[in-house]
This record gives sequence, C-alpha cells and structure tokens, in this order.
Amino acid sequence: MSTAKISPKRRKAEPEQRRQAILDAGLAVFAAEGFAAAKLDDVAARAGVAKGTIYLHFRDKQDLFEQIVRNATAPILARLQQAVALPDMPIDQVLVLLFEMFRTEILATDRKLIARLVLTEGSRFPELAEFYHREVVAKGLALLRRAAGRGIARGELRSAALERFPHLFFAPLLLAMMWDGLFAKSDPLDVEGLLTAHRELLTGSANPRRVRK
Repeated sequence: MSTAKISPKRRKAEPEQRRQAILDAGLAVFAAEGFAAAKLDDVAARAGVAKGTIYLHFRDKQDLFEQIVRNATAPILARLQQAVALPDMPIDQVLVLLFEMFRTEILATDRKLIARLVLTEGSRFPELAEFYHREVVAKGLALLRRAAGRGIARGELRSAALERFPHLFFAPLLLAMMWDGLFAKSDPLDVEGLLTAHRELLTGSANPRRVRK
C-alpha cells in the first residue's frame, strides 16, 4: 500500500473543484428550469456530488444563485474598473473594452444565461433582482458614470446627458442579448457592427463619406 501523502495543494484544489462543479451545474439547472423549479438534487446529480456537499459551500438555493452571479461577473467588473482607473484612458477605448468583453465573455458564453434568468425571474423573485442590481448593474453604472464624466470634460462625448444616464451605454447590450435569445436563428444580428455603430454615435468617432447628389 502506498504511504505517499496527499499534498496540501491537492487537498485545497479538490474542494475548489467541487465548488466550481456545483456552480457550473447550478447555472445549467437554473437556466433550464428557472429559479423556482430548480432543485438542489438536480444540481448535485449534474455536478456529480452528494446533495449534502452543496451545503458545505452554499447556505441554500438562493445563496448558490448569488455566488454564481459573483463568480461570473467579478472578473469582468474588475477589468472594467482597471480600465476606468487609468486617467489617460479615452472613453472610446473604455467602450471598446466593454463591448468586446460583452461579445466574447458574456454573449458567447453561458454567462448570458444569468442575465436572461434575472430578466425572466426578477419580477417573481425581487430579492434576486435586487441582488443583481446591487452587485452588477449598480457597480457597472458607477464605473461608466465616472468614465463618462471624464470623457465629457475632455470633449470625447457628444452629450453631457451620458453622465446622468450611463444606462445608455448598456442599451444595445440588452438589445443584443434579447435578440440572441429570440431571433438569432431567423434573423442573426451583427452584434459587433451594432456595438461599433453605437460607440461611434456616442463619441462622434465615425467619419462617414459625404453622399453626392
């Protein structure tokens, strides 16, 4: 019989791997069943763990959902925060980063399922909507309001209203997400083109050719 000891690094990795498996399984079950119908038994089965293992990492179903949100959005918010913290970063470049992250790290991944779940379930479970607003929406708006204020002061934005309503930066992101879920098969949307056009409208960076009559 081997007497080799399990390294502390491996012992630490195993619980983290189980936790991540539960998070991944939770997102899949929530997306398929909705928050109300989702069962932790199904999450456990999908993750390949005993149901009791879930309670070693999460208090209950709501805590699991909240940790799924944090796990998925924290890295994206951190990257946006780093960009906004750079005093010389033009607002145009901040928007390039924001829109690229949306396309590649949200719309092209299972992270989009979280926002869709909040949109569909938020009215029935206001505590979930409040949590998502506090942890994701409010933080994103605060960062963009800061970037907009700096962009307005430097003449990089066409309208000073963007500092008051940073929601306007996010408007095409919501449109793209809803379009992807409803009409992608029948009428695919050029999301990259849409976001580029939106950025150009906000910053005035487009250089259209004059139409000759």
